[in-house]
Amino acid sequence: MKSKKNLTRFTYESAAFEGWRLCISRAGTTFTRYFPDKKFGSGKKSLAAAEKTLAELKVLIEGSKRVDGKLTPTTIRKAEKLLADAV
Repeated sequence: MKSKKNLTRFTYESAAFEGWRLCISRAGTTFTRYFPDKKFGSGKKSLAAAEKTLAELKVLIEGSKRVDGKLTPTTIRKAEKLLADAV
């Protein structure tokens, strides 16, 4: 599996973590979440969860208001909650 935009595949033979990392930056704020294969059952399932979360996060961020070019604190809290609740 190859990495995609905003999604990076981590596969190391000597490391404990294998899975996908979602990382997106918008308006000076970076959001990151890891989707381990162990938790989701396989690489394909963790990728599907990461893609679903990324799509939801993009909708939230792109539809939000900005103050002085930055995301509002409310939008940041909503995005962090969305990442924390990702299944």
